[in-house]
Amino acid sequence: MHQAIPYRTWLSTGPRDTSSDHHGPSTGTTANGVDRTNVGRMVTENAVIVIGRRGCCMCHVVKRLLQGLGVNPPVYEVDADDEAAVLGELSLKVGGGDGGGEVQFPAVFVGGKLFGGLERVMATHISGELVPILKDAGALWL
Repeated sequence: MHQAIPYRTWLSTGPRDTSSDHHGPSTGTTANGVDRTNVGRMVTENAVIVIGRRGCCMCHVVKRLLQGLGVNPPVYEVDADDEAAVLGELSLKVGGGDGGGEVQFPAVFVGGKLFGGLERVMATHISGELVPILKDAGALWL
């Protein structure tokens, strides 16, 4: 069986040129110039997205599991310098308010909502509930 080559499977956390960006001005950047509001926008724009540390093996496992089901999720890799800022932004997105420890890496978002980490993805896959959840989110069409 042949496997499709993904067009783009990772999203860089490097600086972006926002001069041609039509989404409005940036409201917060980290010391390295990473647009933190970009993370929240990516979560809402993608049916499934995996957010984790750069080089994380658990992110790779989640990505390969989802690819095996027919989903090609983008993976947002976070540098160690930007980790606290991204976790704070994701906690606000989830509804933590104070930015405290609700979101851990790898974080899988399905349909714009926090689904969980590796354990939750594996548990729902084993129980057979993952494919219907992915279909409802628009990540699978079959």
